[in-house]
Amino acid sequence: MDTASPRTVPGERPGTGGAALSGLLPLDPNPLLTRPSDLVRAHRLAVLLRGGRVRFRDLHRLERTVSDLLVFRLEDRAEPLVVKHPRSVRAAGSLTHGCAALRELTGDDRVGEWRRLLPAAEELRHDGRLLLVAERCLPGVEADALLRRTPGRTRPVAVAALGTVAALHRATGRPVRAGHRTADWVDARLAVLAEQVPWCAAPRGAAAVRALRERLDDGLAGRTLTAARTHGDYHPGNILVDEESGALSGVIDWADSRPDGPCAVDSYLFVLTLRQQRERRELGRIVADAVRRGGLLPEDRALLAHSDVPPPGQEPDGALLPLLTWLWHVAGNAAKSARYGRSRRWVHGNVVPVLTEVARR
Repeated sequence: MDTASPRTVPGERPGTGGAALSGLLPLDPNPLLTRPSDLVRAHRLAVLLRGGRVRFRDLHRLERTVSDLLVFRLEDRAEPLVVKHPRSVRAAGSLTHGCAALRELTGDDRVGEWRRLLPAAEELRHDGRLLLVAERCLPGVEADALLRRTPGRTRPVAVAALGTVAALHRATGRPVRAGHRTADWVDARLAVLAEQVPWCAAPRGAAAVRALRERLDDGLAGRTLTAARTHGDYHPGNILVDEESGALSGVIDWADSRPDGPCAVDSYLFVLTLRQQRERRELGRIVADAVRRGGLLPEDRALLAHSDVPPPGQEPDGALLPLLTWLWHVAGNAAKSARYGRSRRWVHGNVVPVLTEVARR
């Protein structure tokens, strides 16, 4: 879809304007301040997408995300769509990567029935620049919202989610010597933190980053792990669940997907974010606790028994895979938006506690 004319392109080019002020903005944009202009922009995007008249009342669930996206749901007489508009160059890159991952998965005969969980996505571009991605709405409700309403369903939903992603890993995975993959799995992501998070480039942070690299290098040396198609951001907010049966009906947001990532990061992130949702604490503080005690809590280890990762508690360093998962998560966020690294609250809630704990040991 390359049909937009220059006069109808909504908004500014991604990444232009306001760069000097971006560091002063809060991590979460204030919707009371941004909604009027965002609603106008969403309407223009919807008109471009439909090629004709769209009513404002057809636009629902309008929000700016921390990852520099304007997201809304378009519900008119045609098929309902989730529309994502990049507000920065990084966001455009993430959306493009996610669409490519979906195309690869859809064309991969190994995944079989997994295709029914994938949203069909279409890109709209002008002069090579990505304006939006439109995804067909999948059935079901987001698992995080469902579990907030009915926390008693946490275990069956978690078991279903872990089993589902394990099936993807089995279909696409192969055993690899983890020590040979540290350049990609560890070093590249530590470089993102050093570049995007000023605290990690300061003397104390840099020393802690070196300590983490040594710990991960030592822990992965001699280990065999499964490299597979990973989602990369597999948490309850990115899975859809049939509210009656509890079965998964969709998996969304594939911007962090990799064809040969360590599959443990999907399973561990799901379990860690479940803990985060229950305790209402930052993920970094939960992982720091796991480092301090040498592994996950018994309840979380029991959930991982339903996944495809090495049995928790049998590895020499019980915090190794939580640390690797944490690194993939925070580096992925920092790479997607400069807001993360510039947010004192995010850094001191998600980065500093873990690195400080690692440096102590």
